[in-house]
Amino acid sequence: MTDEHPPRSRARTLLLVVAALAVLLAVLGVASRVKARAALREKTLAAAAPMVTVVHPVEGDPGSELVLPGNVEAFTDAPIYARTNGYVKAWYADIGTVVAKGQKLAEIESPEVDQELHQGRAQVQTALANEELARVTVDRLSKLVDTQAIARQEYDNAVSAYAARQAETASAKANVGRLEQLVGFEQIVAPFAGTITARRTDVGQLVDSGSTAGRELFRIATSGKLRVYIEVPQVDSTAATIGVPVDLTVSERPGKRYPGTIARTANAIDPATRTLRVEVDLDNPNNEILPGAYAQVHLKLKDSIPAMLVPVSALLFRAEGPRIATVVEGNKVALMPITLGVDFGTQIEVTSGLGPDAAVIDSPPDSILDGQEVRIAAAAPSPAAKPAPSPAH
Repeated sequence: MTDEHPPRSRARTLLLVVAALAVLLAVLGVASRVKARAALREKTLAAAAPMVTVVHPVEGDPGSELVLPGNVEAFTDAPIYARTNGYVKAWYADIGTVVAKGQKLAEIESPEVDQELHQGRAQVQTALANEELARVTVDRLSKLVDTQAIARQEYDNAVSAYAARQAETASAKANVGRLEQLVGFEQIVAPFAGTITARRTDVGQLVDSGSTAGRELFRIATSGKLRVYIEVPQVDSTAATIGVPVDLTVSERPGKRYPGTIARTANAIDPATRTLRVEVDLDNPNNEILPGAYAQVHLKLKDSIPAMLVPVSALLFRAEGPRIATVVEGNKVALMPITLGVDFGTQIEVTSGLGPDAAVIDSPPDSILDGQEVRIAAAAPSPAAKPAPSPAH
C-alpha cells in the first residue's frame, strides 16, 4: 500500500500544474483582449477627430489704401443765357473753342430795345430843357423877391418846380442807363477764360432773357483745374481730412497716377448713404483728364492698429456673428469672435479679435464646435503679403 501513494501524488501535482497553466493562459488571453480593445478605442477616437490645416495670420499694412469712384467736374462751369429778348444775329464760338474772358460769343438783335433807347435819350433832352427853364425862372424870381416885387410863396413854388425838374432829369438819365445796359446785353461775352463745351443756339433763333423763360445758349468750363467728388464710407471718414494727398487714376491712361489734395468736405454724414462727401482739387495743366470723366481716387488710410490678414476660407458665419476657428492647448478648438475689415478677394482683414500668434484653422467644417478635439495636418504656408486693394463699394 505504501508503494501506491507516490504515483497518485505525482498525478495530483501534475494536474495542479496543468490547471494553473490553464488559468494563467486564460488570464493572459483576457488581458491581451482588453489591451487590444483599449488600443482599438484610442485609434477609433483619434480617427474620429477631424484633420485640420492650420495657418497663421499676417499683419496688414498699417497704411492701407482705399479706392473709391470719383466724378470729375470742371473747377468752374457755367451756362450762358441771354439777358435781353431778340433774335440771334450771329454766333462766334462753337464747342471746343478756347475763349478769353470778355471774348464775344454771340450777338442778339433787339430792335425794340434799340428804339426804347432812342426814346429814352430824347426824354433826357426834354428833361434837361425843362430843368434849364426852371433854373432860369428861379434866377429871375430871386431878384424880384428881394425887392418884394412878388410874394415869397411864388418864389418858393419856382424853387420846388426846379427841384422836381432836376429829379425828372435824373430819372430819365437812369432809364437811359438801364436801356444802354440792355443794349449791351445784345453782345454775349465769355464771363471767364475757358472752353466752350456746348452751343445750343443758331442764327435766327428767338431767345428770351433769363434762365427761367430762356434756354441755355452756351456752356463754358475751365479744365486747367478740376474738382473730383468722392463718397467716403463712414468707417473711413476720419482719414478724409483737408490737406490729405490722394492719387487719381483714369481708365483711358492706365498705369498713370495724378496727384491731388482733399480741398474740402461736407463735414456731415449723409444719412441715406452713410458716406461723407469729399472734394479733391486736381491740377490738370495738359488737359489730360476731361471734365465729366469717371475716375478712381486712391485714399491712404492710416490705422493705429494693423489689421490681421487671414484667408477668406477660414471664416465661419454663425448666428451670433463671424467667427474664426483656432487651435488651443495643442488640439482643442476655440471659436474666436472677430470684426471684419476690407475684403481683398482671397484674403480678408480682421480688425479685432485675433492676434498674430493665433493658429487659425483653414477651411474648417461647418459642424466644428468650441472645445472639439482636432488633428493638425502638416503646416500650411501663411497668407501672402497684402494684395492690391479692390475698389470699395
